[in-house]
Amino acid sequence: MSGKAERLHLRMDAEQKALLEAASAAAGASVAAFVLAAATAAAADVLAARHSFVLHQQAWREFDEALARPARDVVGLRELLVQS
Repeated sequence: MSGKAERLHLRMDAEQKALLEAASAAAGASVAAFVLAAATAAAADVLAARHSFVLHQQAWREFDEALARPARDVVGLRELLVQS
């Protein structure tokens, strides 16, 4: 990442602040570094979950078979997609 020029301001209650301060102290990091690392990791996890998924062997076979079947028209789908 490049130099840090952006800011993010947060409002929280006293309990949340105390929790973040205690956790960052336990991790040996500043509150800002701790929050940024935790938020960045959580954001990466959320986005990764949208790009990949894990299937058991039987579910994978069924998924793979469905992908291998020829495409077919679904009544109303073309119109729905054109309206979007």
